Amino acid sequence: MAFEKEAKVILEAIGGKDNIEEMGHCATRLRLTLKDEQIVDEKALNDLDIVKGTFSTSDQYQIIIGSGTVNKVYQAIDNLRGGTQPTEESQKDTQSKKQKKKGNPLQRFVKMLSDIFVPIIPAIVAGGLLMGLNNILTAKGIFAEGQSLVDMYPHFAQFAHMVNIFASAPFTLLPILIGFSAAKRFGGNAFLGAALGAIMVHPELMNGYAYPEALANGDSIPKWAFLGLSIAQVGYQGQVLPILVSSYILAMLERGLRRIVPTVLDNLLTPLIALFVTAFATFVFVGPLTRTMGYWLTDGLTFLYEAGGAIGGLIFGLFYAPIVITGMHHSFIAIETSLIAEHVKTGGSFIFPIAAMSNMAQGAAALAAFILIKQNKKLKGVASAAGVSAVLGITEPAMFGVNLKLRYPFIGAMIGSGLGAAYVSFFQVKATALGAAGIPGVISIAAGSWTHYIIGMCIAFIGSFVVTLVLSKRKKYRNVEEL
Repeated sequence: MAFEKEAKVILEAIGGKDNIEEMGHCATRLRLTLKDEQIVDEKALNDLDIVKGTFSTSDQYQIIIGSGTVNKVYQAIDNLRGGTQPTEESQKDTQSKKQKKKGNPLQRFVKMLSDIFVPIIPAIVAGGLLMGLNNILTAKGIFAEGQSLVDMYPHFAQFAHMVNIFASAPFTLLPILIGFSAAKRFGGNAFLGAALGAIMVHPELMNGYAYPEALANGDSIPKWAFLGLSIAQVGYQGQVLPILVSSYILAMLERGLRRIVPTVLDNLLTPLIALFVTAFATFVFVGPLTRTMGYWLTDGLTFLYEAGGAIGGLIFGLFYAPIVITGMHHSFIAIETSLIAEHVKTGGSFIFPIAAMSNMAQGAAALAAFILIKQNKKLKGVASAAGVSAVLGITEPAMFGVNLKLRYPFIGAMIGSGLGAAYVSFFQVKATALGAAGIPGVISIAAGSWTHYIIGMCIAFIGSFVVTLVLSKRKKYRNVEEL
């Protein structure tokens, strides 16, 4: 079993399997809900070569391991526990009780969004990067003035069309992905959630992307007439808020019905009633109301970004890393998804470029620390690998494993991030896709803003690197034992 030795040390250091309430992992970290964090042996954890750092936030104890390894370590620990992870049914039964106990309402809300959107990120990222490839093929002015690659080489046109379909599918059918994940998170049947999402993007409905333009032009909107009601036959392609709310209603209704419907009729009546009632309510009032709220949210955020300019970007960039520490950045996923799904109207996501500036700054600070560290060989090794990882888009090892430990690199990274974010905000750099927020992220940026994005990354990197070196000379920021 891969990483069995390390898994045994980790399991023993965190107090054994009996001290674990819940266990999961993201792209780089083990996420543990422990009964008693006070008994954790952090020295034993930090002595492991695969552990880049540890921290506790939002009632979770997190162990930073790194991309590509964390899932193997997680599996090794789970095997040592005897596969004692809770089943889906037991998770449904205990989920609401645990949510009430863990964290304040804001923390629970952010965790809820994280639980819903993190599982579908691979699909969104894949679609986003394909969208970036499509931009390279079809955007004018990248390879020749006034011409796209397809204009120059027409035999690529059909390939570009195929890529465009592949890229747009995850966003066009986004309610299906969110419906599946959200219904599962709320304790309902995930496939009913997917079915609800499929209803909301059914091809017989008017396309949701065409709806705003049809309203603006005064075009006729197809409607159902039923019991005196006039219900718009409009889809919810690319929408986030409507399916989130509808999935919650669906899950609550399904759970309520399972308590009262006789067991012999449960599998027949519960899915039928839950799906029909929720879908009907969605098209009558839930969908139209939340669609409007979603428009207000994206329009408001876009306005604030464009009106705030460099000052707004500077403030956001300065505080982006502290936001990551609290875990609040997970709430941005829902906003980014909406901005990118509506990129024709919004221009794309302004959050992604600022996140990239923060990642570049964290990487630069870690690399500066690598130069400064003399005695602590393990920390020096972590700093070099984590610095490279951060500029490629994975920032947790640098942030938690190096910069926060030494303090002054984290301050330097905040300043560098603010400078880079101010620049990209001044030139209104936006992303039309999600991807790795760093050097590879250039493919996700709107074609006309590539130069400004690259310049912004250079500003963030150089600013952070220089400020970190300067701060290291100040006695109050030096940690002799680490250096």
